[in-house]
Amino acid sequence: MEVKAMKTSTLLKRFVPYYRKYVGIMIMDLFCASLTTVCELVLPMILRYLTNIGMTNLAGLTVKTVVTIGMVYLVLRIIDVMANFYMAYTGHVMGAAIETDMRRDAFSHLQKLSDNYFNNTKVGQIMSRITSDLFDVTEFAHHCPEEFFIAFIKAVASFVILARVNLLLTVIIFVLIPVMVVSCTYFNLKVRKAFKLQRNQIGELNARIEDSLLGNKVVRAFANEDLEREKFEKDNQQFLKIKRLGYKYMAAFQNTIRLFDGIMYVVVIMAGGIFMVKGLITAADLVAYTMYVSTLLTTIRRIIEFAEQFQRGMTGIERFVELMDANVDIFDEEDAVPLENVEGEITFKHVSFEYPDDHTPVLSDINLTIRPGEKVALVGPSGGGKTTLCNLIPRFYDTTEGEILLDGQNIKHATLQSLRSNVGVVQQDVYLFSGTVYENIAYGKPEASREEVVNAAKLAGAHEFIMELKNGYDTYVGERGVKLSGGQKQRISIARIMLRAPKVVLLDEATAALDNESEHLVSESLDKLAEGRTTLTIAHRLTTIHGADRILVLSGNRIVEEGNHAALMAQKGIYYQLYTSANLVEKPEEEMQNAGGQTETEEK
Repeated sequence: MEVKAMKTSTLLKRFVPYYRKYVGIMIMDLFCASLTTVCELVLPMILRYLTNIGMTNLAGLTVKTVVTIGMVYLVLRIIDVMANFYMAYTGHVMGAAIETDMRRDAFSHLQKLSDNYFNNTKVGQIMSRITSDLFDVTEFAHHCPEEFFIAFIKAVASFVILARVNLLLTVIIFVLIPVMVVSCTYFNLKVRKAFKLQRNQIGELNARIEDSLLGNKVVRAFANEDLEREKFEKDNQQFLKIKRLGYKYMAAFQNTIRLFDGIMYVVVIMAGGIFMVKGLITAADLVAYTMYVSTLLTTIRRIIEFAEQFQRGMTGIERFVELMDANVDIFDEEDAVPLENVEGEITFKHVSFEYPDDHTPVLSDINLTIRPGEKVALVGPSGGGKTTLCNLIPRFYDTTEGEILLDGQNIKHATLQSLRSNVGVVQQDVYLFSGTVYENIAYGKPEASREEVVNAAKLAGAHEFIMELKNGYDTYVGERGVKLSGGQKQRISIARIMLRAPKVVLLDEATAALDNESEHLVSESLDKLAEGRTTLTIAHRLTTIHGADRILVLSGNRIVEEGNHAALMAQKGIYYQLYTSANLVEKPEEEMQNAGGQTETEEK
């Protein structure tokens, strides 16, 4: 599998701005790095000096001179330790801070993405990009400038010092370095691609684990534990295969360096020995020369060892950039203004919609006006566009054509925050956050007082059962609210919206998954929620919408019928067919209307 990687220069341009807040720390870190480098470069010079004196003028070497040199080197080592501590501590903290900033930006960007992105991206992949993918950025952010800065200083200093000792031998050594770099580039690129594959596969593993764990009840209900193990093992083995490939290229990369390492030492031994025989270099200079070459090679090895960390960091940055480059489809227009004093009139003008990924038409030329406080029901065959029509109002998606007005104002010209604050959504699949009952209700209005939260629960018909829970409002609901029944979760979600008090309410199959008793209780809560608010209700249980002011029948991407229950039944069109196919009509229509919409249960 071939994965196209972004250019390193492109990624660095996106990453470097994150250093801006930490310029002072970075400058100090590089200064400390230069101090440690000086300490390392001084030692060969000291040994060369002592060796020269020892071989040419041993009598001139006094104890005082040796002690003085030793004390100077001790001071340098103390400075080296202090500088290293700063680099190891403050430098790493800076790296962690940059990682934190990137994760904050990634999470913030995710909040701006539309449903279309989440519909086409696995949650496991998203989680991988904002967690594990950024772990290596801490080391990268700290060590990348530091390692290359140290390598530059050592390379320049080593070349100058070695050239002064023997220029010809120095040129031979440094000619080998570009050859080494070119030879390693091939394997370095292969390592980068292998790491990218690893990151992708980690995301797939996360997605597989999440899918299996969240659906664990279904897995156990169908006794498919072995099937889940097989699917996981397939992905797990694929991850091993990719890691094996990465280690193969890493081994080739590292051993190419070791080969050139050995070649350099051979050149120093052979050429240096010949030059010493010819009198072109002294024994003391050759010792110092060998030490500087050793320092140079150690630096190159450090860069090589850092190369793996560098590639891991670049891969994490690349995955981060890919996330940040995901298009924000829904955003505030430049002229967007907050909505004020919303009444709740909704107008659709020639609205058409198709999903951007597959361009499948869902709605076509919808023209509709809903009066403030009007209760409108949406019915029709599955796939008719009922949910999509509702999702267009809070701009979960944007219209492909036409416009939607709220109180005469195009919703695209209103700020998203003010628009969605005035639109409440109650869904069939209620989502409660991991936390307490109180926290979940207060989510609708974080600044609300406890009294307001309790009052919202009372209006939603939830207060009584909440007080019967072990810890009342402070009861932990579990992940996704698993400790509560469907009806309880639904009433808490209604209380959450009650607290916000929006002017427009969208009810998307809010009672479809409930038993009769829970449906009755939730329906009472929904009736209270709908009072004085513009309400759009999507329902398959048609008995729940007899009281709607208006019923819209959507089919073939259009509104094909419109009217109240009695009028639509009289038309004997699609609504009538839906109603009768559900065994809701067993007597003449007049009897049903006289019965107030009650269903007949006897067989014909």
